Parts: sequence; C-alpha cells; structure tokens
Amino acid sequence: MRFPFLFATRGCRAVYRLHQKQFLSPVPPLWEHRSSAALSTQLCKDDRSYYITTPIFYVNASPHLGHLYSAVLADCLHRYKLLQGFNSKFATGTDEHGLKIQQAAEAAGKDPLTFCTGVSKQFRHLFSSCNISYTDYIRTTEQRHREAVEHFWSVLWNKGLIYKGSYEGWYSTQDESFLMPSQVGDALDSLGKEIKVSLESGHKVEWMKEENYMFRLSAFQSQLLDWLRGNPQAVQPERFHQAVLKWLQEDLPDLSVSRQRSRLQWGIPVPGDDEQTIYVWLDALVNYLTVAGYPDKHNQWWHVARHVIGKDILKFHAIYWPAFLLGAGLPLPQVIHVHSHWTVGGKKMSKSLGNVVDPLERSQMFTADGMRYFLLRQGVPDSDCDYTDDKVAKLLNAELADSLGGLLNRCTAPALNPAQVYPSFCPQSFPRAHGGRAVHEDYHMLDAIQKLPAVVEKHYEAMHIYKALEAISVCVRLTNGFVQRHTPWKLDRKNNEDQRWVDTLIHISLECLRIYGTLLQPIVPETSNKLLSRLGVQPHERSWAGLNFLARYQGMDCPFEGRALGSDSGVLFSRLEPHNADKQKPKKTKKSANLK
Repeated sequence: MRFPFLFATRGCRAVYRLHQKQFLSPVPPLWEHRSSAALSTQLCKDDRSYYITTPIFYVNASPHLGHLYSAVLADCLHRYKLLQGFNSKFATGTDEHGLKIQQAAEAAGKDPLTFCTGVSKQFRHLFSSCNISYTDYIRTTEQRHREAVEHFWSVLWNKGLIYKGSYEGWYSTQDESFLMPSQVGDALDSLGKEIKVSLESGHKVEWMKEENYMFRLSAFQSQLLDWLRGNPQAVQPERFHQAVLKWLQEDLPDLSVSRQRSRLQWGIPVPGDDEQTIYVWLDALVNYLTVAGYPDKHNQWWHVARHVIGKDILKFHAIYWPAFLLGAGLPLPQVIHVHSHWTVGGKKMSKSLGNVVDPLERSQMFTADGMRYFLLRQGVPDSDCDYTDDKVAKLLNAELADSLGGLLNRCTAPALNPAQVYPSFCPQSFPRAHGGRAVHEDYHMLDAIQKLPAVVEKHYEAMHIYKALEAISVCVRLTNGFVQRHTPWKLDRKNNEDQRWVDTLIHISLECLRIYGTLLQPIVPETSNKLLSRLGVQPHERSWAGLNFLARYQGMDCPFEGRALGSDSGVLFSRLEPHNADKQKPKKTKKSANLK
C-alpha cells in the first residue's frame, strides 16, 4: 500500500459548495466507542480470535525487501498466535487502483486488470517462496472489496461526514498527490524550461482545479487525541506514538476523498455519482474491513484487528484511518505495529544506484528460513536497518549453522548417542539442590531456559522479534558451553556413573533444543520442523502449551524420555562463505566436527 500526501483544504485556495444534507454530530463521544469496543474485545478474547494484517502492496513495481519484511513480521505474529491456540486470521494482498496503474497499463499495452494480475502474482510467488502463511490474499479489484468500499462510503455520506466541494491547487500525477504550496519549488526540465516540482519527490506538478468530495477530518481531532492518550500502546513503538500525537497538535483540515472520473477511470466510482472516482487510499484502507467480512460478518475479527505497517504510511493509518472508522461507528485497531525501513550498504535503495535487493533472489540464495531469520533478527522497528549479503551470511553461519546446528549435531551424533534415543535424566547426577556433578553455571543455564518462553512471549507480543531472537541465541550459547564444559565424549561409558551422567547431559541438551525449536517455529518454520522431527517431537507436541522444560528435574514424567530420535536428514542449516555469499552456493558443515 502506498499513500500520497493527502490534499488538505487549507492553503490551496479551496472554495467549498456544501451539499444540502444536514451535518449531524459525527459520532458519539469516544468513551462510548471505547466501552463498546472493550466489551466486544473481551468477548473475542474468550473465543481467542486474532486478526493481523500487512499493508496491501501497490502493484506499480516488483516486490522489494521492505515488502517482504512487512509480510514476515505479520507472518511471525500469526504463527505465534496459532501456537498459543488462537483462531488467527492473517491478511495481505495488493492495492491495484489509481492513476499510476492506469498509465503503467497503457504504457505496457495491457488493460489495467491484466497488468495488475501480473504484478500481483509476483507478490504471491514471493510470499509462497518465503512461507508467508496468509489466510486471505485481498486484491482491491475484487467484487467483495468494491461492495465493502461502496457500503463504507455510504455510511459516511449518510452521517453527513462527506460533502461536495471544489478546490484548486498543485497536483503531482506521478505521486498521485495534492501538495501544499510549501511543498512545491521551482526547477528546470530537460529542455531548460521552468517548471514546478514536488520538493519531496522531485516530480513535476501542475496547477489543477477540481470539484470533488471532502471528508470532515477536522471533526475528529479531539477524539483521536483522546484515543491515543488513553491507549499508550495503540501505536508501537513509542517514538511513532509520539509522532502521531505531535501531528494531532497541528491543524487537521478536511480531506479530499474523490477524483474526477475524467482524470481517473481506474478505480471505484463514487456511489450515486458516476463522474467521480473514490480516491485510491480510502479505497485501499477499507481492505482490512473487506477481509474481516464487512459489512455483515466482521464483528468476530474487527474487534481484534492489528496492523503491521511501514513508517512511511503512519499518518494514514494512525490519523485518517481511525477517523474514518470513528465516523463509521466501528472500533479502532487494537494496535498499529510500525516498522522502519531497510538501507543497503548504508544507502537508500534506489534503481538509479543499482542497489535494489531482490527478495526472491536472496531467498533462493540464503533459503527462505535464512532470509526470514536475518530480517527478524536484524530488523529493529524504531530505526532503519542495513542490509548486505555479507551480513546475512555471517549471521546465518554463526547462529543457525554453527551454534544451533552444531549443538544438534553434537547431541544426536552416533558417537555420543549410539542408541539414538532421548536418554534418561538422573536426579542424583543433577539434583535440584546444588550438588552431584553439576556446577553453578549449569544451574544458571537451567534458570535462563526455564524463563525463556516468558521472555520470548513478551517480545513477540510487542513485535520486538529481534529481542526474542537475541534471548534465544544467548541460551543456545549457554547450552553449547554446558556441553563443552562437561566434555561427555571423554567420559567412560563402561562406568555406570559416567554413563548416567552422559545420558543426563544429553537429556538436558535435547530438552534445551526442544524449547528452542518450539520457540523458533514462527521465525524459521522449516528449520524448526527439521530440528523437532530429529528429536522425535510429534506435531501435536509443538504448541506453546508444550513448553514444559526439563520435567524430570521438576520431579515429573517426561514424555520424551526413552523415545527413539527421528531420522537423520542431514545438517540443520548449511553454511555459506561470508565474503562470497553472492557467488557461491551453500556449503555443508561436517557433522559432529567437535566430537573427539
């Protein structure tokens, strides 16, 4: 989804011809919406419904790294909620209306729908390749969406929140946006002729006069402020919450919500006025309602809606969209999760610089799980992040191939585990009271892993996925240190006491791996499945409820003790050469290289 700067009435010599429809008070006080939403939300919590969305992506160009990042973030939250037993809906899709699409289709010699279908398929292919497990893929050219948009418009119109007016001002065709005078500057075109351009994009602008429809955004300023002040977690991270509050301290003029049909044919006509087309961003925002079942079957899902968006479309999701929803008498999103952008080698991605990263190509180079892990491990929502192939290879080698993969190789290698089973835990070797053959560092490790699921849950809920992965990585290193500290390969298996200690060491290590594999399922689903299958953990034993670490240490039975391991399907994750990641295929590590 891309959203141009909205045309505001102030400063563009706008003259309004108000429609004769009576203007009613837009909505009841905000607290009435809040109490109603709170009741409905509680009802939905009881049946554990969850609804997460990405923006819908504009089909004017092929998918880029930022698109994949949005999708992977939402997919992670969706998979996490499924593990917790929620009934989760996950929506993504493509935004297909607008003047740029109309022009691009003409340039390509295709009708707009055929053009859109081709680009939309590219997004579907990328998401399929990267295991994005959406439950609904919405296209704004679908009939169900048109019906939802028409109904939504009619609700706002019937409440007197949309009126007809005329204005004149600067307009950029390439940006599909109206600009304030302060956003326009002077420049020379290729022939040396003086022109006006957008100061932000550099694209040419023209003075345009139009008659269209306006939305009474100004009527909602105080309610939006009340909402944000009363719900400090509504926009996350905090810096973006503060940014929205700052915007709301300024004037909030009414907004243009249509274009003349003579200029924009590729879009949804205004109901009852075939000479006007609903402006593309209002059309696009309603997609979230369309997927929820609006206007008749949306209650189950809309009360638990959460959006994942890029910071460039924050104003549209945190000000304009909530105002539309308040006007329509609908609950506001529970949370708007905002993420920042990706640079490449410290520079903004740009076709002119030739540094645009093809996410499909990289997912084939580093594997789907590899790209998912890198984006979620390195992506920090409140600041821009940098991508290089070398960074990807180094991270994946260190954390997936060497640390996690090496630990699994050690503990399942025939040299250390000849019976290929989940061995027994000996309470005498590792008693709850410090003693036996365990040392202080071992108890510290157990305590850290016992607390790990709660730590990861906290970070997943806040969309701080990178913090969850850092916590898991620390524990993996602790477990590797545990194995290295006790060197089970040096012990005498013919000695009964040593054999019980070896079994206990392996049992604890496999339990650690089981916890890591379960927690990592939303991040790297294929790798986690491979790990858990190797441990003999069945599909029904991989839920959040199954995160009962080291039951035997707690004096309980362990369902895995004595169970045969799963088949060996090779190394967990193949290594890459860091300095030649863009040239070489993955290389496999030697299994059990640290065994002696």
